[in-house]
Amino acid sequence: MFTGIIEEVGTIKSTQTHSQGGKLTILASYITSDIKLGDSVAVNGVCLTVTEFNNNVLCFDVSLETLKRTTLGYLKAGRLVNLERALKLSDRLGGHIVQGHVDSTGQFLTRQKVGESFIMRFSFPKEIAHYICKKGSIAIEGISLTIANLTENYFEVAVVPHTIKMTTLGHLSSGDDVNLEADILAKYIERMLIKDPVKSEKSALTMEKLKDLGY
Repeated sequence: MFTGIIEEVGTIKSTQTHSQGGKLTILASYITSDIKLGDSVAVNGVCLTVTEFNNNVLCFDVSLETLKRTTLGYLKAGRLVNLERALKLSDRLGGHIVQGHVDSTGQFLTRQKVGESFIMRFSFPKEIAHYICKKGSIAIEGISLTIANLTENYFEVAVVPHTIKMTTLGHLSSGDDVNLEADILAKYIERMLIKDPVKSEKSALTMEKLKDLGY
């Protein structure tokens, strides 16, 4: 589990792909201070397991499913990536609950400077539209952000200078694919409202019932 507060921007040293998946080798410095074999690290919002490490070099195996669902398969040597170690129970939850389980990919569209901050616009696929709401949380490339504006085709987030400086957001070009993870709370509510997701059978828990309970 993660918070979406990026600890460090690392650099891809090398990538390998094969028929069953691939391998990422990443150069880092800050997060390697207490890394152990088997630790979880979010790489651009994707939860991966450390399989090898040596000084400032971290290695991760990547499954074929992850390569298909995320942007990790497009990464090349020299590319910058957002890194966050798994949350400790004693840590402050500065962002929101992020699992590192990417739902889908969207595209970066535009960046507009407003004062010292930026309004950044992203497209999103229709299959995750019902999880996205104005003023709700979303993880973009592993970064916890709040949706400031929402339409049927895109959403916008307001990004402060610190976030631009400490993440890869300032390096995005129009048309770049990005990993998107919706708020886990929305997914649990959806599951509660559907008795059998396979058959789409409705449960006894309805929106009216939730309202009656004070939600």
